[in-house]
Amino acid sequence: MVVYMFFPKYARCQNTFENALKKKMDSLASAPAIFKKAELLPNDAVQSVMTPTGFGGFGAYAFGGLGATYPQVYSNRPDGIGSVGFCIGDPTKLINFAAGVNIGKLLELSDYSYNFIVSRKLWAGTSVSAGALQAFASASVSDAPSATYYIAFSHSVQWLPSRAPGSSALTYTIGAGNGRFWQKSPADIKAGKGAHGTGVFGDISYELFKRVDINVEWTGMNLGFSTGVRPFSKSALSFGIGLTNLTSYSASKPSLVGSLGYPLSLARRLPVNPTQSHK
Repeated sequence: MVVYMFFPKYARCQNTFENALKKKMDSLASAPAIFKKAELLPNDAVQSVMTPTGFGGFGAYAFGGLGATYPQVYSNRPDGIGSVGFCIGDPTKLINFAAGVNIGKLLELSDYSYNFIVSRKLWAGTSVSAGALQAFASASVSDAPSATYYIAFSHSVQWLPSRAPGSSALTYTIGAGNGRFWQKSPADIKAGKGAHGTGVFGDISYELFKRVDINVEWTGMNLGFSTGVRPFSKSALSFGIGLTNLTSYSASKPSLVGSLGYPLSLARRLPVNPTQSHK
């Protein structure tokens, strides 16, 4: 006030300068590209082969995959499954919804069941998914005639960047469910291994090389190790291979498992930094 009374011209200039400075500081503070740390998303290799992930799709995709195990538990025979489906929606704004058909007997094109999954981004590098797996399976054919319901929470660590720009090298998942995560098989019960698993599953995935992950997985029933690979930088094709049933908690012996998947965009343009291609 004293300055303004005796030096009004100086005071107006000072006010003009302070207002301009304030506007400049406000504009800088609201510029996310300059001062805010970029979000790290899960890398594009397979982070789990035997357990669900909290990350879903982004946008409109059709996808297909194949899975196999050898040997089956309490058997020396191999087993396989195929799946096709689609997903749609932006999980950063609302949800992504995915639906798929499982084909339990590929050569005969029979033994069908269905998956329904919704996913939602929570905050930076973090997503949750929930759904039903192997729903509406035939009780006379399938070894899992009741649907499995689950919820999974996944996070990509923000302080450990991947070799791929914009991605994290370390991702983990924790989830819970019934069905295949809780109920042991009749063969397990007969072998004296109890009727129930833990009902809790999870995995930790670390990027060993660019587009190559190593994973430790707990399926709710047993321990497994796997590796996920996206072999070509310009292709969304990915595969995973691993060993499961490594403890005596369930099953009769360890089994080799593998998966192969490919998502196909149904939109003209892919989103920038999609959360993760649906597996």
